[in-house]
Amino acid sequence: MDKKTIVILGGGVGGLVSANELAERLREKADVVLIDKEKSHIFSPSFLWLMLGLRRPEWICRGLQSLEKKGVRFINAQIDGIDLGKRMVTTGSGNFNYDYLIISLGAELNPDAVPGFTASAHNLYTLDGTTRLRDALKGFSGGRVVILVSGMPFKCPAAPYEAALLIDYYLRKKGLRDKSDIQIWTPEPLPMPVAGPVLGNAVKDILLSRGIGFNPNTKVISIESDKKEIVFEGDKRVGFDLMVGIPAHKAPQVVKDAGLLGESGWVAVDKGTLRTKYEDVYAIGDITGIKLPNGKALPKAGVFAHLEAEIVAKNITTEINGGKSFAVFDGKGYCFLEMGFGKAGFASGNFYAEPDPAIKLKNPGRLWHWGKIAFEKYWMWKWF
Repeated sequence: MDKKTIVILGGGVGGLVSANELAERLREKADVVLIDKEKSHIFSPSFLWLMLGLRRPEWICRGLQSLEKKGVRFINAQIDGIDLGKRMVTTGSGNFNYDYLIISLGAELNPDAVPGFTASAHNLYTLDGTTRLRDALKGFSGGRVVILVSGMPFKCPAAPYEAALLIDYYLRKKGLRDKSDIQIWTPEPLPMPVAGPVLGNAVKDILLSRGIGFNPNTKVISIESDKKEIVFEGDKRVGFDLMVGIPAHKAPQVVKDAGLLGESGWVAVDKGTLRTKYEDVYAIGDITGIKLPNGKALPKAGVFAHLEAEIVAKNITTEINGGKSFAVFDGKGYCFLEMGFGKAGFASGNFYAEPDPAIKLKNPGRLWHWGKIAFEKYWMWKWF
């Protein structure tokens, strides 16, 4: 049998897992090619610990070149185009034909969507931005801290709330909490609204119990960096001394140019198999737009990219091996919620449940905090 070529776009969570799984499962039956413009995989769930100085950048990064030893061919190149008719990906390092294509390019950050964001905010979703936030917190002597959500959807829906709780913890340790005001401004009606009002109100109550302000249903227009003011719809202005920013997100242009985007502005896929409407083309993780039974979208979170990658890898393997029984992604997921003081919450459930996702939040405790630490160590060991 001729070897198949499986091309994977993106070395984030979904790309990393699918590349590992396919290389292990197919070995002599397929060439697995992973293409990414970055040389390293960054474990972004650890950004919150980096923010507090509990991690160093080099501790949470791994070179994608190391996947070669697992049988994955890594191409460090910018992806210039996807030709679905010719079944080919074009890059600055050449063209790559595929038998199967997995698109795992994630949601692209779009900080320029809000004028003044880049000049004013510490971007919580980049390694450089979080490192600068760490340094800013070290020199912070009190004042107003604003956690600003620029728009929806955004990946890792718990992150803004974890950041607020951890900054509260950090300032209490430094004896600066009485001199500081922490406020969250977001277009969401509740924290993590897709998970339902019970969980959203539970997180809101935790924030309020810690003296953290929650300002929902707000739309940011611009940020005036010289005045240190955020301008919201209706010309409402809010000052800040330190801003933690969650930038707007968008689909990468290369995916748009290929005609892969659906009505949601993200790649449309079958919610069970992650197949697109194009033969042998899959999309996983944050790049996808999956509508839930209640009309809302499946959150953009690493856990879904991980689990979807496993399903796609299993099904491509089954197809190449001539099998007939295919796996289906069931919509189940989970999320840690770091709270400081050595504790975390844990939410889990079925996002495909009808009529609404069935999600429960476990009581905060040290077990969940250590569980997240253990998962970080497992991740760095397992996939590299």
